[in-house]
Amino acid sequence: MGEIIKISGPAVIAKGMTGSRMYDIVKVGKEGLVGEIIRLDQDTAFLQVYEDTSGLFLGEPVENTGAPLMVELGPGLLSSIYDGIQRPLSIIREKSGDFVARGISANALPRDKKWQFTPTVEKGDTVEPGDVLGLVPENPTFQHKVLVPPGVYGKVAEIRSGSFTVEEPICILEDGQTLTMIQKWPVRVPRPYQKKLDPEEVFITGQRVLDTLFPVAMGGTAAIPGPFGSGKTVVQQTLAKFGNSQVIIYIGCGERGNEMTEVLVEFPELQDPYTNRPLMERTVLIANTSNMPVAAREASIYTGITIAEYFRDQGFSVALMADSTSRWAEALREISSRLEEMPGEEGYPTYLSSRLAAFYERAGRVICLGKEGRLGSVTVIGAVSPPGGDFSEPVTQATLRIVGTFWALDANLANRRHFPAINWGRSYSLYSEQVENWYRKKVADDFVELRKRTMSLLQEEAALQEVVQLVGPDALQDNERLIIETGRMIREDFLQQNAFSKVDGFCPPEKQYGILKIIMYFYDLASQSLRSGKLTIEEIMEMPEIEEIHRLKEVETSEFPQHYDKILSEISRAFPSGG
Repeated sequence: MGEIIKISGPAVIAKGMTGSRMYDIVKVGKEGLVGEIIRLDQDTAFLQVYEDTSGLFLGEPVENTGAPLMVELGPGLLSSIYDGIQRPLSIIREKSGDFVARGISANALPRDKKWQFTPTVEKGDTVEPGDVLGLVPENPTFQHKVLVPPGVYGKVAEIRSGSFTVEEPICILEDGQTLTMIQKWPVRVPRPYQKKLDPEEVFITGQRVLDTLFPVAMGGTAAIPGPFGSGKTVVQQTLAKFGNSQVIIYIGCGERGNEMTEVLVEFPELQDPYTNRPLMERTVLIANTSNMPVAAREASIYTGITIAEYFRDQGFSVALMADSTSRWAEALREISSRLEEMPGEEGYPTYLSSRLAAFYERAGRVICLGKEGRLGSVTVIGAVSPPGGDFSEPVTQATLRIVGTFWALDANLANRRHFPAINWGRSYSLYSEQVENWYRKKVADDFVELRKRTMSLLQEEAALQEVVQLVGPDALQDNERLIIETGRMIREDFLQQNAFSKVDGFCPPEKQYGILKIIMYFYDLASQSLRSGKLTIEEIMEMPEIEEIHRLKEVETSEFPQHYDKILSEISRAFPSGG
């Protein structure tokens, strides 16, 4: 039992802590505030407290629990809303009202609720870590797989069937080990797996600018940096709703209370486009707003990634949205400065890059533990909020060195009402080459070549726009004016997308390919007509087919093939001798 000798906001120093270990959870003060040991010096421990420390005084006791910060994993996770250290906000509200009281505790998983457990193993079977013991229907659309915990081996002596709480025994091994539906896991330790696989499949977002130009792989990592008002939160919510993941973990890490309130109000009302049921049935929300204690903000992303790994181990594809890692880094900076550590660039701790890397590297597509050899993945998409939109600041730069896809949001595009406001000149994807075969097999043989042509044409158009700004459009040749017109069509008819449209909110890869193919087909025929002198640039720009192309993105996916063939025929007839 130690005692407090210094208090500095969320940072508390206690002496008499001999025998303590790094990252042990402690109970601070008479109210038992939850804290974590983050530095040790002889018998002195430096603690970060996950709750408001106002009212603490010197000499109050500090008790070490002897265990690190752990999350509870099992049936009941989905549809839950937690704070940064996995306390369910609904239960906290019942206990303390609209504001989180100090020293309050609550079980992450309900202890009184019974779950219908159907075993998938029999007496006498040999089990190892990752094997599926049985299934629990967590909701009408989701079958929760109860797994053998890591480190547990043995032969089944007894397996039960029926309704049980998460703490009741469901399996007893011959060596006496008792297994329940609940697992506990330290949040800072990655969960084990058999093998990490290459990122060769695409995480489909339904956003044309992302899937076609800057794809992220299933099990990959992506960053969305952008200034205030550029649409980071809307993009992440769109990806959560339309992404082809089976489970969504959404972490509101240090965002403003009103933004987090929108998420908490809107998510339960969103309809899952894949099941036509509430999206919350496959979602876990972790809310830690900017007015909550900063130490819990620092812990929230570890809580989220550990829950994501648990669902990955069941063989599901998981998408984790962290909004935003900048606020998490600010929590690191505040704790670090209160502990009087040597600051790095712009006051951030010198270990900022390594902490970011340790978080993002827990993403991946893996072969899970267990004889079944299930495939699971965690795709991590983190928003970054650089002050003033300055991408040279430390958090953005450290993130850039880690992630595989960079989606740069642009305030100028947002001001022009171009959404998603992804700057196609600054964004990039390191997964483009790795997923080429996937696009060729699943979408079209020439998808990759079409994408490269589109990027090249957009670059040409950007260079010509600079010329136009200097000398005006009249100085351009007809073929250059055609490039500018085609670039405009790509920007407005392909890259621009309405996240709130029932039709255009989600665009499958086949439809993305079709729209882009028609635009480039129009460009090819127009170029031939200009070279042969059969049509002037003015005649081409006044063609009614341009307006038909513009309306393509609002065509229902089921009706798109017929419209595609119809417009291709119209374009062919519009040009003399097909161009």
